[in-house]
Amino acid sequence: MRVIVIKVDLIANWVHSLKEKRMVVKSIINKLQNKFNISVCEVENQDIHQKITIGISGIGLSLSQCDSIIENIINFIENNTDAHIVEIEQNIDMY
Repeated sequence: MRVIVIKVDLIANWVHSLKEKRMVVKSIINKLQNKFNISVCEVENQDIHQKITIGISGIGLSLSQCDSIIENIINFIENNTDAHIVEIEQNIDMY
């Protein structure tokens, strides 16, 4: 069993309030959870209205499956939000 951990930093320049940010974050999180069988939440920068940091975790059986899941998640985020990805940290641990 392999555990996938991803931290994605996004920037949403058009957001001008925390309320707008919450709508964007909630939309991204719900879409990811509905599309993939993963856990997702906002993990940092909750009080900064233009920076979004999302933590994602999931499980895969093989390294190639995990790589494919990560690639699909990143592509999905890029295609389903107007926020721009600034940085991606990823880790695959074996248990």
